[in-house]
Amino acid sequence: MHMFLVVAGAAAAALLVASGVAAITTGWVMPIGRHRILRPRLWGYGCLVCAVGSSLFLFMGPLARAYGLLALTGWFVFMAGLGLQWLAQRPGRDATKTAS
Repeated sequence: MHMFLVVAGAAAAALLVASGVAAITTGWVMPIGRHRILRPRLWGYGCLVCAVGSSLFLFMGPLARAYGLLALTGWFVFMAGLGLQWLAQRPGRDATKTAS
């Protein structure tokens, strides 16, 4: 059972990396949430940060049977990636006209 969890975790991290790289290089986002994402490059960077954080958390934490500082750091990095993805869904500031 442990090997199935490791393979599933590695596949999820690889999917996050692939979608992040696609969003950064081409601006392509998966069709599931495409209508909400206003800044695809920022969303791609968020995916990459999430992939690193989830890998640190899973492979240095529960799947390695060790709950140390590195696993906790991975959790916080994952949450930072989710924050970046949330910011990618928010509208940016409007351009303001200067007084003339």
